[in-house]
Amino acid sequence: MSDSMQTYPPAPGDSSSSLKTAVLVGAVIAMLAANVYLYMQVDVLKTEISKLRESIATEVTNLRENSSATTATHRKSIETLKSELEAARRTAATAASHAKSEAESHADQIAKQLAAEQKRQAQQIAGELNQVKEVASTTSTAMNTKFADVNNEVSSVKTQVASTRSELEKTIGDLKKVTGDLGVQSGYIATNGKELAALKRLGERNYFEFNLAKAKTPQKVGDITLLLKKTDQKKNKYTVEVFADDKKTEKKDRNINEPVQFYTAKARQPYELVVNEVGKDVIKGYLATPKDQIARN
Repeated sequence: MSDSMQTYPPAPGDSSSSLKTAVLVGAVIAMLAANVYLYMQVDVLKTEISKLRESIATEVTNLRENSSATTATHRKSIETLKSELEAARRTAATAASHAKSEAESHADQIAKQLAAEQKRQAQQIAGELNQVKEVASTTSTAMNTKFADVNNEVSSVKTQVASTRSELEKTIGDLKKVTGDLGVQSGYIATNGKELAALKRLGERNYFEFNLAKAKTPQKVGDITLLLKKTDQKKNKYTVEVFADDKKTEKKDRNINEPVQFYTAKARQPYELVVNEVGKDVIKGYLATPKDQIARN
């Protein structure tokens, strides 16, 4: 019994055949399902394409209608513009003709005004020329009279100059040359204002007039300074201190119209101090210095 009850496994060949059959059936079912899905998608796609065609056809129709309307509008606008352009041209031509006429009329008016102005100016110039001729004639007469007066004045001035020169020469001739207190021959000595003026005109030396009063501080005269110490009005004598080149020189008891001489480093010739008037604590006179300021060696 043990032999009759023993179980045996299935044979390998039978199991492999069943698996293949199952796979094949599954593949057929999948293909059928795929075909059904594809058919449905194709049907949907056909529907959408049909709708798209209708939409495109509608859009094309609308575009054609809009294009026709736009084209008609543009044509109408172009026609309107042409009409306006022609009207503008006609208006411009008319305005140009009118303006030309006005311009010619204005030009004629200006030409007439210009001719009238030229005529007026010519008459004015002619009148002014006549006035100029009259003025020139009058001026010429006045100038001749003036020339005669000037000639008379020149003659008078020449006479005065000759008289002054003669008087100057006479005055200079009356002047004297005196030896100074240093023993040097002096130039001409002036004893009064008239003679001093003659010396200034002669121009041989520089002259500085002074009115020196007695004081505590020196007074500048020319390029030196003087300090009056005392005066003797009755004897016409005076004493003065001269400051030059940082040196002090006392000129004691000098007489009026006496050349008081002293040297400076600036000139080879001596300076000369001449007092023409001695008063109470005051002297009046002049300082004469050389024209050429050449330092002594």
